[in-house]
Amino acid sequence: MSVETNAWGADLAELVGRLGEPEVLVLGDLMLDRYVWGDAERISQEAPVILLRADRREERLGGASSVSMMLSHLGARVKLAGVVGADDDARRVRGLLDGLNIDHSTVLVDDSRPTTVKERYIGRAQQKHPQQILRVDFEQRAALEKAVEDRLSAALDSALATADIVLVSDYDKGVCTPGLLRKLTDNCRRRGIRILVDPTRGGDYGKYRGMSSMTPNRLEAGLATGRVLDSIPEALAAAEQLRSTLDLEAGIVTLDKEGMALAGGNGPGLVFPVRPRQVYDITGAGDMVLAVLGLAMASGADYGQAIRLANVAGGLEVEKIGVAPVSRQEILQDLARAGHSSRPGKQVALPDLLAQLDLVRSGGSRVVFTNGCFDLLHAGHVQYLAEARAQGDLLVVGLNSDASVARLKGPTRPVNPQEARGAVLAGLESVDFVVVFQEQTPLELIRAIRPDVLVKGADYSKDKVVGADLVESWGGRVHLADLKQGYSSTRLINRMEAA
Repeated sequence: MSVETNAWGADLAELVGRLGEPEVLVLGDLMLDRYVWGDAERISQEAPVILLRADRREERLGGASSVSMMLSHLGARVKLAGVVGADDDARRVRGLLDGLNIDHSTVLVDDSRPTTVKERYIGRAQQKHPQQILRVDFEQRAALEKAVEDRLSAALDSALATADIVLVSDYDKGVCTPGLLRKLTDNCRRRGIRILVDPTRGGDYGKYRGMSSMTPNRLEAGLATGRVLDSIPEALAAAEQLRSTLDLEAGIVTLDKEGMALAGGNGPGLVFPVRPRQVYDITGAGDMVLAVLGLAMASGADYGQAIRLANVAGGLEVEKIGVAPVSRQEILQDLARAGHSSRPGKQVALPDLLAQLDLVRSGGSRVVFTNGCFDLLHAGHVQYLAEARAQGDLLVVGLNSDASVARLKGPTRPVNPQEARGAVLAGLESVDFVVVFQEQTPLELIRAIRPDVLVKGADYSKDKVVGADLVESWGGRVHLADLKQGYSSTRLINRMEAA
């Protein structure tokens, strides 16, 4: 057993640069993920349940169709195969696929079953980070009827003519029958096309025999091998057992925060660690791992490289709410951050900040903004910034540059240069990002960031807050925070000079 220590590196950036546009054939259970967002305000008077005041509804592709969506955003040419019902939800799925230019000519209609829909209700408590509070599934799990299976098998055989790799996303909804997978695997091996599968939980893994590799998680691999994967050696042993008993090229077991274990792949057993992340939602992480493994291997990567890249993309996915895409640019930005530090820096330039905000907003997070000189940080500042942070999911502090402070407060200020002031602010848990601005007011910075909440001290009236009307114009709000009496940087500086 060994651990792959080169977890991040220039070779992954080089791999992203040569991913190209391979054609990926995805087979599996298509789903529609529906999200209902709102404020979880109180307990209902009718029953002991949360009352969700809904304010937004969203539909996304799920299951095998989410793998296709992720591949499309990563630049692959995608052909999706599976079945949907003869219903309105199927039309929504096809519409979303059309919007991503995903070929769904091998998605068949089975009027004996509904289109699978997973409806999630997501609540925010006191305007804070949203959490999933309920999921409702509409589905049919029976295996495909033989006539539908034969039609799908014929469609798959035709699609293999142009495919560079095949990915199977098996959610145990009846599409991935043993007979269908046996024919597909035999055809792939005969044509020299790799086939990777994200398997179902606790099912018959014999139906995956002869595929190139599989990506069960810790629980799935444990159920399939009869092992308890409570250690790295056990995970590697399970990966090797799957590889040998199912005649795979390589066995892969995903281990959430511990990374992935690999057996085979023309090398010794290895564990590929992951960088620590702020985990918001694990939904879609397995789909992302399968998508990136397939894309990387179709572009010539070996198993080790593909796993390392999939670890990065999977890590980005769990930082988002629900099934959401990750782009090549986001992966490159994350690799760049990892090259400098074990965590993203808080002091950022505006272009990098805007990229970060795009990431968190894709998960429905609310951005709070405040600004100031913060020349000599004191207890009043700490209280103020904590209250500002409580108004949303992350806090951006706009910091006046040295020249800007001098224009506002005179030639003897600031006492501390902007680098030092920024470092002290970045050390506070309540502060997520610090960005320096050169202008006398933060108006242009506010225009660029587009915060959901703008915070200033209660010594201002709202009509005097710079950018208040701008923030309210796009539906944001202004919050006037309490100020701790008796504290100010100027007063502290005068007292020190007198002493």
